[in-house]
Parts: sequence; structure tokens; C-alpha cells
Amino acid sequence: MTGTHAMLSHFPIGFWALATLMILVGAFLSGRLAELSRAALLPVLVLSLLGALATLTIGFLIWPMAANLASPLARNHILMALWSLGIFTMLTTLVWRAGDAAFDGARRWVLVILALVGGLLFAATGTLGGHLVGATTAFSAVLGLMGWEVYTTFYSPLWVIAVMVIIGLALGAIGIISQRKTG
Repeated sequence: MTGTHAMLSHFPIGFWALATLMILVGAFLSGRLAELSRAALLPVLVLSLLGALATLTIGFLIWPMAANLASPLARNHILMALWSLGIFTMLTTLVWRAGDAAFDGARRWVLVILALVGGLLFAATGTLGGHLVGATTAFSAVLGLMGWEVYTTFYSPLWVIAVMVIIGLALGAIGIISQRKTG
């Protein structure tokens, strides 16, 4: 069954990477490719969420929770997976609710920032999962440069929390300003 979790994990990672690329293309390019990216984004995001839920479910069924909670590496892997799922759930909701207007004005920046943050989070999730199965990656060194020792750290460094708060406040302000302009 462990192979099933590893196999399934490639679906949300692939779809999230594709969605991030589609958001960047839709936000910064014009023409037919940008139109196609914007039009196909919602189905890709929905498929990514379905894949992520299946992957998380299988992961929780395979490994006992006591074992997961005993390992800082496993706890971080679960935490990053849940953060990734949260970010891409927000993106899916925003694209679903806004429809064609998701890429208009300041909304495009909300999508871009969330997609880039989500990309970093799912990269960390995959890196930690790789460590769990003995397949380390070069991205581990990047995490180390950010103050995160993948085998022992179970926290978000203070600077990460500060950046998350700043991004949240900025995105909230952008949303309020955008709504006032259109309303």
C-alpha cells in the first residue's frame, strides 16, 4: 500500500504544478494560450483537489497516526501537505466563484501569489515525502538555507509566519480595494 500513496502523490503535484503554470500564463500573457489557460484552469484545480484528497486518505490509512506523530519529518510532511491542500483549495474557490473575472485587475495578483506560495509548499511536501522513503533532493538544501532542518524541525520559522501574515494582510487589502472599485 505504501507504493499506492507514492504513486497517487504525483497526481496532485503534477496538477498543482500545471495549475501554477496556467495561472502565470493566464496572468502575464495575452492571446490564445492565455485564454486556453484561463478556461482550463478550474478543471485542473478540481482534479488536483480530488487527487490530493485521495493521496491524503491513503496516507492516513497506511501509516498509523502514532508513528506519524512520533517523527518530526512525517509531521512536517503532513503539515505541508495540508497547507498545500489549503492554498489550492483557496485558489479553486476563487477561480470557481470569480469565473472569467478571476484574472481581472488586482485579482490576478492574488492568484499569482497564492500559486507561487502553493508551489513552494507542495515542493516542500514532495521533498519531505522523498526523505521519508530515502530519496533526498537538492531542494532540502534550500529548505536548510531557510532555517529548516528537515529531520528535526517541527515548526514554521518566525520569519515564515511574519511573511504569511504580511501576505494575508496584503491580499485582504487588495480584495477590499478591488471590491470597492467594482462595487
